[in-house]
Amino acid sequence: MHSFEVTGGKKLKGEIIPQGAKNEALQIISAVLLTPEKVTVHNIPDIVDVNLLIELLEEMGVKVDRHSRHSCSFTADDVNIDYLHSKDYHKKSGRLRGSVMLAGPLLARYKKAFIPRPGGDKIGRRRLDTHIIGFEKLGVQFDYQHEDGFFHLKAPVLKGVEMLLDEPSVTGTANILMAAVLAEGKTIIYNAACEPYVQQLCNMLNRMGARISGISSNLLTIEGVDHLSGTTHTLLPDMIEVGSFIGLAAMTRSEITIKNAGIAHLGQIPDKFRQLGIGMEYRGDDIYIPEQEHYEIQTFLDGSVMTIYDHPWPGFTPDLLSIVLVVATQAKGSVLVHQKMFESRLFFVDKIIDMGAQIILCDPHRAAVIGLGRQHPLRGITMSSPDIRAGVALLIAALSAEGKSIIQNIEQIDRGYQYIDKRLQQLGAQIQRI
Repeated sequence: MHSFEVTGGKKLKGEIIPQGAKNEALQIISAVLLTPEKVTVHNIPDIVDVNLLIELLEEMGVKVDRHSRHSCSFTADDVNIDYLHSKDYHKKSGRLRGSVMLAGPLLARYKKAFIPRPGGDKIGRRRLDTHIIGFEKLGVQFDYQHEDGFFHLKAPVLKGVEMLLDEPSVTGTANILMAAVLAEGKTIIYNAACEPYVQQLCNMLNRMGARISGISSNLLTIEGVDHLSGTTHTLLPDMIEVGSFIGLAAMTRSEITIKNAGIAHLGQIPDKFRQLGIGMEYRGDDIYIPEQEHYEIQTFLDGSVMTIYDHPWPGFTPDLLSIVLVVATQAKGSVLVHQKMFESRLFFVDKIIDMGAQIILCDPHRAAVIGLGRQHPLRGITMSSPDIRAGVALLIAALSAEGKSIIQNIEQIDRGYQYIDKRLQQLGAQIQRI
């Protein structure tokens, strides 16, 4: 088990480039199973979760040509379906929630799939109902077998249908979408997720020969086709990293330029950080954050306390609420952070309180942050990372704190952020992997 040893209170300076989008990568790389032809993907993040998915594809027979750590070609012309029911697959896929994304392509092309109980972050209930119910409507039969711990799915024929998703799940939408592109007839998905990652998947599938319309809306129409071809795809910059670096710059009073930030695909992210008082400037596709000694949280027009909450796209992503909460501790003013989607994602705030922050955890979903305006800097402590996003929030807090911090269980951070210690060292951060 590794830890980060962080000496905080140092101003950073320089340029940083966000990695390719983790959440998009898991969908796009799963989609290579939809065609026997070569699919090449660029800007792949070199992180644990993505590398594990690529390893799973290799072990099921997909030919993988890794041109570099960030560029890879996949040819799924001889997939070993029996591997999907092996103990080895169960063990590895159970560690990665993203492995559920393999089900849609496998059902579309091979008419059967196996889904283990999901792994990933322990941030609350993350149910598979949206996926399974959507598959059922397309004609999939399933049952859960306690003996092997798999959901067994089979579909002699997939037929297009109209469906209304009970929630605009990003992974659920993507999974159903991938199953529907090779189904017979027309599929209409109401209440579909429309995040940039889903838009990217739709655009890639259309280049492969799919017929998807309504892209970027919550109403998708898919005309089933018989065959998909190969293509080349480049992943977007990771919007969660972009938001994390904006928060990092503010907390550490640093002058940082985020290069190639993909500003057109960031939605509300920059505006939410502006509501915390953080100034920034767009320079082409770069975001320049100047050194700021102080930043002040806005209020609503009637003077009431600002509330920042998560919501399906184009609302604010839940993955950045941990960062917002930490950044608010050193602002001037107060904010209520409302995490609607996951009931355990705020349980890391006890560690920030131990560092000297003034936070009231109202319930599993809400925390009131009283900004200290840097009157009382955070102090370094020993803590453990509970999940990917909270781990980076703790890292940002440690970099801004006085003294030394130890962050344990950093394997969680490595799942979502590539070479984060080395990249921050290039900005001047005092961080070591121990």
